[in-house]
Amino acid sequence: MSAMPVTEIDLLQSGLESLRRGDTSAAAFSGQARHLAALLDGLPPRFGEVLDQLLDRLEASALFTEESCSFSQSDLLDNLQLWIDKARAAPRA
Repeated sequence: MSAMPVTEIDLLQSGLESLRRGDTSAAAFSGQARHLAALLDGLPPRFGEVLDQLLDRLEASALFTEESCSFSQSDLLDNLQLWIDKARAAPRA
């Protein structure tokens, strides 16, 4: 079992907090999250699939100026936080 790449999960958490405050864009956060290979390599494969789906939806939601019936950005951010929490607790490969 390898050690959790703490710096990457912490960077992702920091990026999400910055996105919530409006200090960064959804596209910038998504780009950051997609480049965390060491983090994803240490997690079960399903984590990568779920993260990709969440990031795709986040990027699509950024096209709308307000909450829409299809994309609730606040719900997506909550789901990203849940993903981070589960990634912290997941057994490492």
